[in-house]
Amino acid sequence: MTQALPLQRFERRVPPRWPWVLVSLCLACLAIKIALILLGPAGGEAWLYLWGFRPDAIMAVLHREDPRTWLDPELAGLVTAMFVHLDWLHLTGNLAYLWVFGIAVERAVGHWRFALLFLILGGLANLYVAWRLGDSSRLVIGASGGVSAIIGVYLGLFPTRRMGLWLPLGIYLQFARVPALLVIGSWFTLQLLYTMFGPISSAVAWSAHVAGFLAGVLAALLLRMFAGSLPLDLRDD
Repeated sequence: MTQALPLQRFERRVPPRWPWVLVSLCLACLAIKIALILLGPAGGEAWLYLWGFRPDAIMAVLHREDPRTWLDPELAGLVTAMFVHLDWLHLTGNLAYLWVFGIAVERAVGHWRFALLFLILGGLANLYVAWRLGDSSRLVIGASGGVSAIIGVYLGLFPTRRMGLWLPLGIYLQFARVPALLVIGSWFTLQLLYTMFGPISSAVAWSAHVAGFLAGVLAALLLRMFAGSLPLDLRDD
């Protein structure tokens, strides 16, 4: 008598989504950085002011009495600023964080949701920076708000996941799987401390990190409640 095989063996395994939105975002940031170099000092400065935003200009638009006048091109800088980085260290750090956490998030929520999460939540984080800095005319650029939002989404979707890290032990490196809650919690604590006790006019908009992260966690909880079935059982990083 032939024994029936478990049905699980015949289930079709769905291949993971290729994170093309994540790749496109990284390439866009890289291309704009190269364009800044090619434009030279004079052209590069004009390019920065075209893509970035000034908090005082943003608040001037939002303080208008007629809400119909809020549809101003100046507000686009809240989003376009995320694609501009002044130095390679800033760019590399943002892209590294985005890549580590973004792959799992895009595979879980899908391509277009991932794009919207990055752009909308990052824009809202920059809006918080504009409100916090108030009348500052200092130019704000960088993807930190959007990247922090994706980190928040990651934690909200995968709170019990463990991340593979190389830890320095003396002169050796030891690979270990550390709870994502511990890794991200430590990172967020530093951002919060810098936001509370660092200079408000610092070159790094720490408040964008905090605002983006909290918005990402909230968005992840809403996705869990209303987005139906999400593939949250993906293999650990």
